[in-house]
Amino acid sequence: MKNVFAVFGLLLTSSLSANLAWALVPPDYQDPPSDFTAEVEAGLQLNTGNNESKNFNSRAYLTYDTPKTRQEGTFKVYYAADGTETTSEKYDLFLQSSYKLNRGYVFGRGEFTWDDFGSFTEIRTLSTGYGFDLIKSYKTKLSLEAGPGYRYDMPRATLSDPEPRANREVILRTAARYSVKLQEYTSLNADVTAETGLDNNTLTLDMSYKNTFLQDWAFKIGMNVRYTQDVPQDSQRTDTTTTFNLLYTFQ
Repeated sequence: MKNVFAVFGLLLTSSLSANLAWALVPPDYQDPPSDFTAEVEAGLQLNTGNNESKNFNSRAYLTYDTPKTRQEGTFKVYYAADGTETTSEKYDLFLQSSYKLNRGYVFGRGEFTWDDFGSFTEIRTLSTGYGFDLIKSYKTKLSLEAGPGYRYDMPRATLSDPEPRANREVILRTAARYSVKLQEYTSLNADVTAETGLDNNTLTLDMSYKNTFLQDWAFKIGMNVRYTQDVPQDSQRTDTTTTFNLLYTFQ
């Protein structure tokens, strides 16, 4: 009889524990939305222009979005090698801090590029300005930005100019950031940025198509096209980078 009561007590305790756990954490429970989001991706890279190579790349994107401010940061790595010889090595860092107003936002932005094989081995751009959402809905968003900035770039050495001098100039930066949700699990993003200065002008198009096949996993195709009006001798004005990546999102 004692064994019967012991088994009954054990079953009763298990049942109460299960009901208590269900009450505390129901089956359809989901974590509350977070202000912090991170993306990490890596995959294949194809280069045309000043670099002709096929290899791998990686990217990390962090954002912290609150009702009053938005902090964004992106770090990209491009690396390619032909046998034992490196043919492409590039690092991009983008940081932007935005303060939200009743209409639009003001921002400060820094862009830094190190490229051993590009037409410019080092580029630094600091800018500030005003941005606003021209379109903002569940499926579509279009933001416009404009403001002054400062650009520093170091041309690569050439036979005609083995010791080039760095260019420093004040610029006007304008940008359009577009995103659209094509379907429940697919999206398209396109950013266009123009930097206008007295000595040089640049135009950059950054596009990506993302298809989510699991909750936090997605396949992403990206293309970055950068046009520079004035480049060193024997350099091409247009650089194109195409990537095929696997992306994971932390939320």
